[in-house]
Amino acid sequence: MEHPSKQVSRRDFLKAAGGFTLGTSLALGTDLTRVVARTKTLKIAGATEVPSVCPYCAVGCGTMISVKDGKVINIEGNPDSPISKGTLCPKGSASFQLTVNPLRMTKVKYRAPGASDWEDKPLDWAMERIAQLVKKTRDENFNETFKTKDKDGKDVDKKVNNTLAIASLGGATMDNEWNYIHLKLMRALGVVFLENQARI
Repeated sequence: MEHPSKQVSRRDFLKAAGGFTLGTSLALGTDLTRVVARTKTLKIAGATEVPSVCPYCAVGCGTMISVKDGKVINIEGNPDSPISKGTLCPKGSASFQLTVNPLRMTKVKYRAPGASDWEDKPLDWAMERIAQLVKKTRDENFNETFKTKDKDGKDVDKKVNNTLAIASLGGATMDNEWNYIHLKLMRALGVVFLENQARI
């Protein structure tokens, strides 16, 4: 009689193990409700879940942000998202580190004109300064009309209401909603040069 250990070849064992793994995966994949519920009790018990959108690219994958005692304690894919169905790319999966990170910069570096040293400034100061400089640049370089010729060759002033002194370059992290509002702002300012990093 053949020894029991020799009745199953290595190849047969690997086939059986692969089939078992596949079958288990398919079985678990059909309904993960109980698995998800159990995970919540282990990892984020007592937290408030807030649906959001991943901040990285314009795909708009859904995230579920768990907040407890006013702090973000977990970020993962939102299974109810029609776009990503709970999945996230490596960058999206690491978005918790973007939010909760002791190395995250909360101030800006500013070097005054003619100065040789950088100094720390709060974000509110930086935003206010940017707004003031945009307004100043627009006011100093705003064109209500543009001199051109009509179809008969006569000189005419064509109304343009624009500024050629400001340009806007959007980034791939801007989603559709942000791009919509951003474009409306730039058009209202009279900005002509509009481009997006994702298209370049």
